[in-house]
Amino acid sequence: MTHGIAVVPISGHHREKARISMAPAVTAMTERPGPVDASAPPDSLDVPPEHALLVVDMKNYSQLPEAKMAPIRADLDDIILNTVFPHTGLGDPRLREGAYQDTGDGVICVVPALDTARLVDPLLGRLNAALSRYDRSRLRGGPAIWIRVSVHVGPLSSPDRRGDAINDACRLVNSQAVREAMTAASEHGAYVAAVLSVPVFDRTVGAGRTPNLQPADFVEAVAHVEGKEGFAQPCRLHVPGMAAEALRRYITQPHRSAGAFAADPPAAPAGSGVTMQFLGAMQDTNVIGSVGTYFHNSPGR
Repeated sequence: MTHGIAVVPISGHHREKARISMAPAVTAMTERPGPVDASAPPDSLDVPPEHALLVVDMKNYSQLPEAKMAPIRADLDDIILNTVFPHTGLGDPRLREGAYQDTGDGVICVVPALDTARLVDPLLGRLNAALSRYDRSRLRGGPAIWIRVSVHVGPLSSPDRRGDAINDACRLVNSQAVREAMTAASEHGAYVAAVLSVPVFDRTVGAGRTPNLQPADFVEAVAHVEGKEGFAQPCRLHVPGMAAEALRRYITQPHRSAGAFAADPPAAPAGSGVTMQFLGAMQDTNVIGSVGTYFHNSPGR
């Protein structure tokens, strides 16, 4: 006897009907899921695919006479998108949704991550050469074009191309470090001052994917932006045709490698005992106690 449960015997006929009625449910549970709908919005926890970013900002654009702003911007777009990009093996970003943005005094271009190295070499050198030709051929009284360029890589959502990578690339191109490099460029006959994020540098120059550029062609620095106190990013600076040693003299906030040793400490005054230099944090309490005892009992104390 079963308490609280009514047991109803099922005849063979009804048992067969039950088996048949359950078949679709069992089949649905065991079948492989169909293809994912690409138009469906991505899960908020998914990491978007990586893209490379080129951000260009023109020097002193806001100081141009209003009548010259549109023609100069059109000239810059023509140089970048119709001359340098095709000769670098890059597709026109204007043909891809959300991959081109006019910022007024510059442009943001989004390209596939596999093209990251091309944004560094040969693009930077060819862009500088194209702007040099433009300067030589421009009409008398027409302004030259000097630009700051940042190259970064990171995940961006599709199709709107949103993400922290865009923000960081824009902060890099507005950083004090690349502005100082721009001053160096304009004083040494160059037209491009470039700043690379560390991931870009490591994956391109550091990985040997830039035949015409070596690590020695870059200056380490820290990118700070006025009004963005929380932003301080290590970066690499480059001015085409300018030696890194000459560029380094313009940079007021160089980046010191974490592995670099500190300079030798000054000599201890006579009679002060033994000077000990530690290159890392002390963790062992026995060592700390021993050093303290030795210091206090040393001659001259």
